[in-house]
Amino acid sequence: MDGFEVRPARPTDQAAIDALHEREWGGPYVVAHDTRHDVRTLPTLVAVDGSAAVAGTLTYRVDGDGLEVVTLVAAVPGTGAGTALLAAATSIAAEAGLARIWLITSNDNLRALRFYQRRGMRLVHVDRGAVDRARQLKPEIPLVGEDGIPLHDELVLERRTGAEG
Repeated sequence: MDGFEVRPARPTDQAAIDALHEREWGGPYVVAHDTRHDVRTLPTLVAVDGSAAVAGTLTYRVDGDGLEVVTLVAAVPGTGAGTALLAAATSIAAEAGLARIWLITSNDNLRALRFYQRRGMRLVHVDRGAVDRARQLKPEIPLVGEDGIPLHDELVLERRTGAEG
């Protein structure tokens, strides 16, 4: 998978995983769909490179008919680690008989929208004001996001796995 081995996280990976979550979200807590998640409690995949260094991480949870990607972060964007992790999560969902893999990103994250759509995910819902509500659970979420875009809404993307009944 793009030169990376993707596997479940091991205890020895935790420091690298924590560092990536600190860099991206300011710690182990993320808020999505009005829920505060402690990503340390979720199943976690890592992409490791040839030197066994953690090149990316993905956390997920199973919810009804789908696998929700709660976090996805690459140590260095554009290297293929994110692609490898998303493909592995999609395989896990399909093998478990889940109908879809889905996730949420914020309205300012144009880089993520491009990434996910190029990998077959489709925009299926806009939750207007969800980020505004999330600030009640995580006040450090900024008012303005990437590219100077006001940060207000969650965008839900999904990909059907073909595993539905």
